[in-house]
Amino acid sequence: MHQTAITLEVTAEEPFAGGQDFGAGPYRRIAAIARGALDPADPRNAVIADLGLAPRNAERLVEYATEVVLLRPADPTRANGRLLYDVTNRGRKMLFGSVFDAPGGQAELNALRSPASVGLALPLRAGTTLAWSGWDPEAPRANDGLRIDLPVLPGVTGLVRDEFVFGTRITPADRPTAPLSYPVADRDPARASLTVRRHRGDPPRPVAFAYAGERAIRLEPEGTRFEPGSIYDFRYPATGARPLGMGWAATRDVVSHLRHGAPAALGGIALRTTIALGISQAGRWLRHLVDLGMNADLAGQRVFDGVLTHVAGAGRVFGNERFAQPDRTATWHEDLGFPEVWFPMAAAEVVDPMTGRRAALLKGDGSDPLLMQVNSSTEYWQKGASLIHADPAGTRDLPEPPDVRHYLVAGTKHGGRFGATTARGNAFHLNNPHSASPLLRALLAALEDWVETGRAPPPSRVPRIADGTLLPAEAVLAAFPDLPATRRPRRATPIAPVTDWVAETRGPEEAWRPLVPAVDADGNERAGVRLPDIAVPRGTYTGWNLYAAEGLQAEPCDREGSLFPFALDAAARAASGDPRPSLAERYPDAEGYVAAVRAAAAALVADRLLLPADAEAYVTAAQQAGPAPLSR
Repeated sequence: MHQTAITLEVTAEEPFAGGQDFGAGPYRRIAAIARGALDPADPRNAVIADLGLAPRNAERLVEYATEVVLLRPADPTRANGRLLYDVTNRGRKMLFGSVFDAPGGQAELNALRSPASVGLALPLRAGTTLAWSGWDPEAPRANDGLRIDLPVLPGVTGLVRDEFVFGTRITPADRPTAPLSYPVADRDPARASLTVRRHRGDPPRPVAFAYAGERAIRLEPEGTRFEPGSIYDFRYPATGARPLGMGWAATRDVVSHLRHGAPAALGGIALRTTIALGISQAGRWLRHLVDLGMNADLAGQRVFDGVLTHVAGAGRVFGNERFAQPDRTATWHEDLGFPEVWFPMAAAEVVDPMTGRRAALLKGDGSDPLLMQVNSSTEYWQKGASLIHADPAGTRDLPEPPDVRHYLVAGTKHGGRFGATTARGNAFHLNNPHSASPLLRALLAALEDWVETGRAPPPSRVPRIADGTLLPAEAVLAAFPDLPATRRPRRATPIAPVTDWVAETRGPEEAWRPLVPAVDADGNERAGVRLPDIAVPRGTYTGWNLYAAEGLQAEPCDREGSLFPFALDAAARAASGDPRPSLAERYPDAEGYVAAVRAAAAALVADRLLLPADAEAYVTAAQQAGPAPLSR
């Protein structure tokens, strides 16, 4: 029986892309507001922090209103009965830019009105219904970002910690003020403190500051600028807390309403299956949804039949605590120690060596989705991705539950997608341009098949302790080729239990031991899914890079990767001191290079890790470019 208390108010409806037919007839774009209310006394809502402190309506329920966007076939007979829910990332729609090679900027992707905004448009060719909704009340409004309206907890104040790194997480680098996550409760500067340090390991130094409104600070004396790249740490009394965990419950209820409530907005489309996809923060958010038990609706029905997370690492979202900050994410230089990784990290049951607790991410109660977890190399170096398939102590591979798959996109950085370039940005080395999108397209198709027909997807492809492809970072760095003009990270980012973000206290770093993928003689990763650019390489691709700024050249550069192109020929290789074989030594002629790319692509198609159209695209690109040098 359907038990969600949702009303869906359509605020706008229009033909998508002027009524263009992508293969399943024209589509309709629908904007709506979903209004719901949660009962704090319902045990299914008990996991929502501070829900009982929130203001209530006359029925003693806590209300919310979330923005919803739907994209559905205009003709319900052309719909395939599938709902694909793209979890928003800081209010942004991610699906078409990250998976289907939409070429536009984020404003066009969020607006979702032009043919270009859906890229390859594979879901629209198939007749899939798509949905997005807000879950974060602080998500940016710019560029049609989606939000949820949640109540403020009356009379609640507390100490909040904000960390600022200008030029990376905060732009522009010369911005005169630092934004605060919450309104200040008491503007007496004596009740707050600001410190700065250049490196993560440096002792913090006090800095003079002044408030610049209720949600910003500036440096003193006025006109002093924040130093780009340095780590500023601010602790202050705040107000404005909300029960942010309601975002998970709202999504639970909205998706259940779409599936079982037959809302008029769907135009008569009957949904049979639901699949969720989350990129980065949105992937961590989906892992958290499963852990909270929110993949079962109020009637006990499964919300998402299948879930695909990409570049989520071992993390979740700091969004179900008082004064939470779900927009942050932890790396070595930025927000280290931020609450992002909690035990259990893995879908399989395992023991936490720090506490002795035995647990698994999956519930085993019938609510679990079929789960695919995909990560790039960066998540192993910065986000503890090995902890989802190896034990926390880093001593053994974990058994894999039958309804779970794990994949490494070898040689890819966190943001590797269509259009990525070698532009350095803040990084010291050329940036890694490798795209994970072709693999994501194939895996999403396999997940759909798994959910709808029961056909098992491709076996997991990740580095393993047992075969020597998952190692401590120091062993991998020691095996990395000695390339000219190259800097390496000192270690992988430690993943330790967070005990108190405000007090900056963590559990022992040795409690959990993240490992990283082993590399071959070129420095390319041996395990995982090696797409043709990696299987038939023209350079070395890594999931790590270092900052170029003065004084930061030993610090990992956020979640960027590196590219080290091969030399053109033996003479250039010898002149540079590059120990790796040159392009001419690897590929004596263009035909041989194209043949190698064709064979690598065909093998991936046979393993259902690449769609035939993408295999053809790789071969065409190889024919056009040949084994030419990559950009330097």
